[in-house]
Amino acid sequence: MKPLNATQDDYLDALKSSSQVVVLGPAGTGKTWIAATYAADLFRQRRIRKIILTRPNVPSGRSLGFFPGTLEEKFGPWAAPVIEAIKERIGTAAFEIAVKNGDIEMVPFEVMRGRSWRDAFILLDEAQNATPAEMKTFLTRIGEECKVVINGDVSQCDLRETSGLRTVIHLIKSQMLPVPIVEFTLNDIVRSGVCEMWVRAFEEVHC
Repeated sequence: MKPLNATQDDYLDALKSSSQVVVLGPAGTGKTWIAATYAADLFRQRRIRKIILTRPNVPSGRSLGFFPGTLEEKFGPWAAPVIEAIKERIGTAAFEIAVKNGDIEMVPFEVMRGRSWRDAFILLDEAQNATPAEMKTFLTRIGEECKVVINGDVSQCDLRETSGLRTVIHLIKSQMLPVPIVEFTLNDIVRSGVCEMWVRAFEEVHC
């Protein structure tokens, strides 16, 4: 995996050297794609046993329980960007087998309590939409031999209460916890010129 800018290089270094990484920034900077691709490479090389994908359900405005189908089918649309990146890396057939065997698992927050993970890559996407209580639940599920990425954009929080991501950032900085925080800016957008144009436009009106 070749970084496209200095911040992506810092992100990859953090992934290699730390068991937990917080990554922040606007859409189009590669935050999710790099995490998913890195997880897929570790899984393909058998350096981890499982990939856990999770994401708060706030943006939908509805609980996943309202939608038909299996848990994977319900959660799939939320995890689509991550799933696509993993499939590109390990192949569709290998991905489907891994999901069937429980080696790649999609875990909504509403069924997370009581779970624990070890020897896994755990990606929390859209973390700005997790409450402080949900963040505590998530972080206390983590066992031995895990690599964790907490990924989000605090400027895009859909909560009416304090964002759990902001709480985590405050705790890391105030208590000097050994968790690197990688921050992308508008100048790091690599998806497309159109993406950058609209992100900047909405930034101007604070949306």
